[in-house]
Amino acid sequence: MFEPLKGVRVIDLSQVLAGPYATYQLALMGADVIKIEQPGEGDWTRIGGALPDLAERRMGLGFLAHNAGKKSVTINLKSSEGLDLAKTLVATADIFVENFKPGVAERLGLGFEVLRKINPKIVYCSISAYGQDGPLSRRPAYDHVIQGMCGIMLTTGRPGDGPTKVGAPYIDYATGMNAAMAAMAGLREVDRTGKAVQIDVAMLDTALMLMASLMSQQLTTGWKPAQNGNEAWSASPSSGAFETADGMLMLAANHDAQFRNLCQAIGRGDILQDPRWRTARERAENAQSLRETLQKTFLSRPAAHWEEVLEQAAVPAARVRGLDEVLAEPQARARGLTSEINVDGHDDAIHIPTMSFKANGENILPRTPPASLGADTDDVLGAAGIGPERIAVLRSAGVI
Repeated sequence: MFEPLKGVRVIDLSQVLAGPYATYQLALMGADVIKIEQPGEGDWTRIGGALPDLAERRMGLGFLAHNAGKKSVTINLKSSEGLDLAKTLVATADIFVENFKPGVAERLGLGFEVLRKINPKIVYCSISAYGQDGPLSRRPAYDHVIQGMCGIMLTTGRPGDGPTKVGAPYIDYATGMNAAMAAMAGLREVDRTGKAVQIDVAMLDTALMLMASLMSQQLTTGWKPAQNGNEAWSASPSSGAFETADGMLMLAANHDAQFRNLCQAIGRGDILQDPRWRTARERAENAQSLRETLQKTFLSRPAAHWEEVLEQAAVPAARVRGLDEVLAEPQARARGLTSEINVDGHDDAIHIPTMSFKANGENILPRTPPASLGADTDDVLGAAGIGPERIAVLRSAGVI
C-alpha cells in the first residue's frame, strides 16, 4: 500500500471542514491521526448532515466524509488535567494541527512556543480564516464569508446578477489540501534541520492563490476582473458556453489548430474561408458575429452529440452535467473517487471521498471507518502510560 506517512503521528484539534480535511489527507497517506474532541460533544459536524439517524448517533454525514482513518480521543482541554493529557500526546507526535481563532491556542496553553519545548521537532500547523498576523487575524469566518472577502463573488455569475457565491465550499477544501501539503513540507524541514516548524495557513490566502493569475494582473496593471458568466477567461469567441438543442456545451477552441478542427468537425468549414475570422485577432475583432454563427449551428443538435463529435476532433468540450450524472458515469467510477463504509445501526453504505490522486496505479482508500466519539480514548491513553485506574478517575471527573 502507498503509505508515505506511515509512522508519522498527528495530533488533530481541528473541527468542521478545512482542518479535518487536511488531517484526512494525512490519514489517507498512512499517518496515525489522533483526533482530540470535547467529551460528550465532539466535532460540530457529528450532529449535521442529511440523515437524522446518523446525526443522532453523532456520526453525521459531514463528519463521516472527512474523518475516516482517524482515532477519536475525548479530552476536556479546559481542565488542567486535560491539558496535561494533550501535552503528553503531543510529546509523542510529529505534527500538531489546530484551527482555533488565533490567540486561543496560546490562551489554552497549547501555543507553538509551549509545544516546541515539549517536542523540539514538532510541526505545528495552524489553520485560520485570515492568518496568525495582520489586522484581521482575530476575526472568525467560514467559507462563504471568505468568498465574499476574496473577490471571487464579483467574478462569478453573469453581468448584472449581483455577487454570486461559488456553489461548493471550495475554499475550505483547498485550505485543507494546502495545510496538508504544508505539514508534509514541515516534516521534511524538520528532517533537514532538526528544529520545530510553525506553519500558518489562512483561508483568505488560499482563496487568493486560487486566483493567482487574476491577482497578478490586477496588481500589475490595475485591471479589475468582472463577472464573466459562463465564458472562458481566454475571451476567445470560440470558447465558453454555447446552448444546444437540449442543454449547454462548454467549449475551448482557443488556438488556430483547435479552431480549424472545431469548424470542420461541426460541418462549418465555410467559417474558415470567411475573411472576418481567419486569424485570432480578426476573430476577436468580430467576436459577436462568430459566436452567433457558432451558436446557430450548436442549436441544431443535442449537447451529447457535439461532445462526441468534438472529442473525435481533439477539441476540448463537455456538456454541462449535474453532480449525480458525472458520478454515475464510467469515468468517475474508473477513477475510484469514493469508497464505501458501513456505520453501525445504519443499513445503507456511506460513500466517502478517497485521495484525489492515484499512486502506482492504485486508489488510496481509508484504512478504517470514522470512529465514534471517544472510541479510542482508553487505548491511546493506555499506550501513553496512563493506567486503567487513572483513566477511570479522569472519566468520572469529566476530563475524558
